[in-house]
Amino acid sequence: MSDLDGRMGGLTAGYDIKAKWDGERLHGRVGGRFNGKDTDLTLKGGKVDGRIGGVFGGFDADGKVSGERVEVRLGGHINGDNVDLRVSADGIKGRFSGRIDGKTVDLRVDGQKLRGRVGGHLDGKDVDLDCGEVPPALAALAAVCAFKALEDEQNDAAASSSSS
Repeated sequence: MSDLDGRMGGLTAGYDIKAKWDGERLHGRVGGRFNGKDTDLTLKGGKVDGRIGGVFGGFDADGKVSGERVEVRLGGHINGDNVDLRVSADGIKGRFSGRIDGKTVDLRVDGQKLRGRVGGHLDGKDVDLDCGEVPPALAALAAVCAFKALEDEQNDAAASSSSS
C-alpha cells in the first residue's frame, strides 16, 4: 500500500487529499469529514473508472490513464467534464472541462511529489501532493477530481445563498 497525501487549494479554501493505493485501486477522501467526498478510482489495463462522492452529489470517472495521457470523462455525458492531459518527463499539462470555458492543468513531477496548479492565475487552485507509488497520471487525475469537487461545492453554496 502507498499513500496519496496533500492539498488542493489554500489553507482556508481548499481540500485535503488523502488516499491509499494498492496497485490497482485508489481509495480515500478529498476534503474533510463533513464537507468532503469519498474517492474510489480503479486503474486496470489502462482503463480507469470510479466515483467521487456518494450516490447523490457525486460524479463518475470513466476513461483511460497511461504513462503518456489522461483521457477521462467526469460526470455524465451531458453534464460532465472532459479531462485531457499529456504526461511528459517534466510534468503533466492539459485541459479540464473544455477548450473555451475549461481550466488549464499545469503540474510538475519532482520525485514522488506533484505540484502545480489547476485553473488559471485568478480562479485556479494550487496542488501539492506526495504521491508515493501512485502513478503520476493517476495522481493528476485525483487532483483534477478534487478541483471539480471543490468547485462544485463552491458553486452550490453560491447558488443556495443567492436564492435566499
